[in-house]
Amino acid sequence: MLAPNILAADFLKVLQGLLPRGRVWPRASDAVQTQVLSGLAPSYERSTDRANYLLVDAFPSTAYELLSEWESTLGLPDPCAGVSPTIPQRQAQVLARFVGGGGPSIDSIVEFAANLGYTITITQFAEARAGQLHAGDPCCGTDWSFAWQVNAPLNTVVFALAGAMGAGDALTAWGNQVLECEIDEIKQAHTIPIFAYS
Repeated sequence: MLAPNILAADFLKVLQGLLPRGRVWPRASDAVQTQVLSGLAPSYERSTDRANYLLVDAFPSTAYELLSEWESTLGLPDPCAGVSPTIPQRQAQVLARFVGGGGPSIDSIVEFAANLGYTITITQFAEARAGQLHAGDPCCGTDWSFAWQVNAPLNTVVFALAGAMGAGDALTAWGNQVLECEIDEIKQAHTIPIFAYS
């Protein structure tokens, strides 16, 4: 739902509608009262525009002016973001941290990565046991019960978006360092993630 876009002319009509009736309260365009109200109306239009923008800026995935507020609330920026993350990368990290508390399930980790902008799958390993192995299955030891593999593309490319980038942001960014760092942050302490890129 989009917020209404109310213009200064609309506010002028409303302000004139609030005035009492009578000869001393003229509505003519050249009247002094109309000129005074015409001077006030743009302030109300600007306030409405800012209030409407606040509705957009209040959500982590679209925050721009309040992005630093979101980051400080979520303990960001941190080393995972890299040295100079772009605005969309910062928004993605805020979104992933904000909604990514789904626990250690595969689905929640895949969703967390998707919120960061990465498409991944996860492969689980299990200790090899007699009667459960098939020909060609890996013979994994006990430690493999705690390992899991993150499968991702070799490079995830993030292109600059008009209107969503800040001055000085790179036109293209690629790599999986943010993914690896963030997965290391959310993994259970006793598990070992292995990253496989193809």
